[in-house]
Amino acid sequence: MSEPTAIKAILTDIEGTTSSISFVADVLFPYARDRLASYCAAHVAQTASILAEVQAIEPGDPIATMTRWIDEDRKITPLKTLQGMIWEGGFRDGAFKGHIYPDAVAAMRRWHADGVKLYVFSSGSVAAQKLIFGFSEAGDLSPLLSGYFDTTTGPKREAIAYTRIANAIGLPVDDILFLSDVDAETEAARAAGMGALLIDREGGEADIHSFDDIAL
Repeated sequence: MSEPTAIKAILTDIEGTTSSISFVADVLFPYARDRLASYCAAHVAQTASILAEVQAIEPGDPIATMTRWIDEDRKITPLKTLQGMIWEGGFRDGAFKGHIYPDAVAAMRRWHADGVKLYVFSSGSVAAQKLIFGFSEAGDLSPLLSGYFDTTTGPKREAIAYTRIANAIGLPVDDILFLSDVDAETEAARAAGMGALLIDREGGEADIHSFDDIAL
């Protein structure tokens, strides 16, 4: 059991942390991949700047480029923005609901009731993050969350992103605990002075294996 002290805010990753990797990889990614071209054709005004940004990063057909990026699981901001826009239709139409582990739901509710502020930091866009928690299998969890951060804040594997998040939250960096399933991300958070716990839900070597292992 890990027992961090003086924690006033918790910052959590999504994929592999609050939510299963398979939900993102096997449900959300294919849904967006199959609809990239049709969505952009139907929403020209809303997607023109995104396509231009993709072409600025990598010249060529932006739809083909983003399709490949999805297959390679690339964490590139314009792709993540477009994915969030496409996923919104799926969530609102009831094609799927956001998967959140029951232990994460229970812990988030408990921490919120205890006055701990909860934030999300994911490579998925802020819009996509709000959809996952707002349309979750456990209902609308958005009232539990005080804010969301994505890669526009900074790369998740660089300490500067965590410094910026602490400044945005308005707390000393060591009053915040970060949760992630990626070692490079927890190391970056620690380098910024933030507390961090590495989670492995498959039972491998890590600080914790579920949110039940965290006592504040």
